Parts: sequence; structure tokens; C-alpha cells
Amino acid sequence: MTRFSRDPLYRRHRFPAEVIAYAVWLYFRFPLSLRMVQDLLAARGVIVSHQTVRLWAEKFGRHFANDIRKRSSGRLGDKWYFDEVVITIGGKKYWLWRAVDQDGFVLDVLVQNRRDAKAAKRLMRKLLKRQGRSPRVMITDKLRSYGAAKREIMPGVEHRSHKGLNNRAENSHQPVRRRERIMKRFKSARQLQRFVSIHDPIANLFHIPRHDIPSNHHRQLRATALDTWRQIARLHTA
Repeated sequence: MTRFSRDPLYRRHRFPAEVIAYAVWLYFRFPLSLRMVQDLLAARGVIVSHQTVRLWAEKFGRHFANDIRKRSSGRLGDKWYFDEVVITIGGKKYWLWRAVDQDGFVLDVLVQNRRDAKAAKRLMRKLLKRQGRSPRVMITDKLRSYGAAKREIMPGVEHRSHKGLNNRAENSHQPVRRRERIMKRFKSARQLQRFVSIHDPIANLFHIPRHDIPSNHHRQLRATALDTWRQIARLHTA
């Protein structure tokens, strides 16, 4: 039992903070369904329904994601990669717009029913508000909407547009695609936005940039991420 098990954040929840935070970590850190998390908890002697896991993921996941955003504010890269991917929900097409930095950290994600300059401008405005600064350079594919939006929202920023240059942003869609298959598609645009708004900050926390680093450095970065997670979940041991 840890000192902060009865933290106000967990008030009125009968399970210990450690169990709740572990369930949320499992759900957003790995491509698991709610029922898979339910089974993993049951293997450890914790009997909860998948609906309880869903409620924990929504309530506590949002809190944890907001804390991670605050901690990373102003610390992400100045080269922004943009991409958008279609997600079909209930027979209707939506577009998941995404921006990542040069190290693969997700800057922001926005679900929209448009794939035009208006949608691109909305994402850029949201990015500028959250990041508090413009990028040094933005990199996109050949979609003309980016250029039109950039001329209005970030006219002084260098824009590089070429098919394949934005692979970092394209690759960043893969975890959502995996989750889409496991969940047998998202049920609504609102559910998708809620999921990515929680998932991506948590993924950022545990993201180690892909470059050659010594194994001891890798372990140190992972340990730091886990320690930060314990702080965010208020799980400091006595």
C-alpha cells in the first residue's frame, strides 16, 4: 500500500490507486481491448468488469493525459510533420489530422469530417495555441490544403511539401489503426477524439526516439518514464 492510495483523485473508488492506474496504463500503453485488460487484472486476482475499466480509462486517463501535456509544454520539437488519414465510422468517413515533431512525439490530433483548407487551418490554430509558438519548418505531403492554410495561419514558416517527406506523421497513425482493429472500429467521432486525446500524450511519455543509444541509456529513459508515470498517477511509495 502506498502513501497516496487515498489521494482525493481516487476518492469514492473502492479499488486501490495502484490497481486503477495499472489498468489505465495497460489500456493506453498497449493495443489491448477492455476485455483483455479485464482478463489481465483477473490473472492478478483483481475482479472487475470491462465496463469498470472503460470508466477508469475515461476518467483517470483524461487526468493523466492533461498532466503529461503540462509537463511537456514548450519542450517538443520545432519541425512539425503533418498528415491525415481516413477513419470510417458507421459508414461515414472522418479524417484524423495529426502533427508530430522531428523526434516522433505527437503534437496534436484532431478528428474532423473535412479534408480541406478549413480543416487544416483548424488544426494549425489548435497547435499554435497549445504549443505557444510557430515551428521552424512544417513538412507535409502534396495535399494543397496545407499550403492554403499555412499562408493564412503561419505565413512566415518554411513549408516543405513532398510525398514521403512526412513519413513520421504517417507512421504515427499506426497505433490508432491497431486499436481500430482490436475494437472492431470506433463507434463515433467523439469516441475516437476522446481516445486519441488520451492515448497520444501517454504514448509520448513512453516514446523513446528511434536512434542508436546504449542499452543502459535506454533503460534509464524507460525508468524515468515509469517514474514520471508514478508521479502523475500519485503512486509515490513511502
